[in-house]
Amino acid sequence: MHITILTVGKLKEKYLKQGIAEYEKRLTRYCKLNIIEVPDEKAPETMSEKEEEMVKVKEGERLLGHIRADDYVIALAIEGKSWSSEQLAKEMDKLATYGKSKVTFVVGGSLGLSEEVVRRSDEQLSFSQMTFPHQLMRLILVEQVYRGFRILGGGPYHK
Repeated sequence: MHITILTVGKLKEKYLKQGIAEYEKRLTRYCKLNIIEVPDEKAPETMSEKEEEMVKVKEGERLLGHIRADDYVIALAIEGKSWSSEQLAKEMDKLATYGKSKVTFVVGGSLGLSEEVVRRSDEQLSFSQMTFPHQLMRLILVEQVYRGFRILGGGPYHK
């Protein structure tokens, strides 16, 4: 399985980089993982709704430029479906079984995802009704992908 994590912004925090690197290493036995960062749009602290929408559109265009026609796209969105770790594992297994072996998870910037990215997605997934920093969400996502593979393999990690 090929898994891409497509995300807005550059990861700067050392502790997050270290955590992600650890899960990347662990995932090498289960999948080919690719993390793609697209530049975030520089924006002032306070913006109108129209300005916020413009930022999301520009970031969305950058994201869409990395999504291939045969990718199964799962957008992380607060209004998406809420799955348990076991459900995520089952979905990944189902996708691999039915020939959708290229899965792209999309993590938006601080303002979220553009409508165009959400429309292109095959699924919207919510990790919580809470708001997380998008940088931290990368670490949570890569850990859950690893957990999903461990669940499918019957490994003790999930217990």
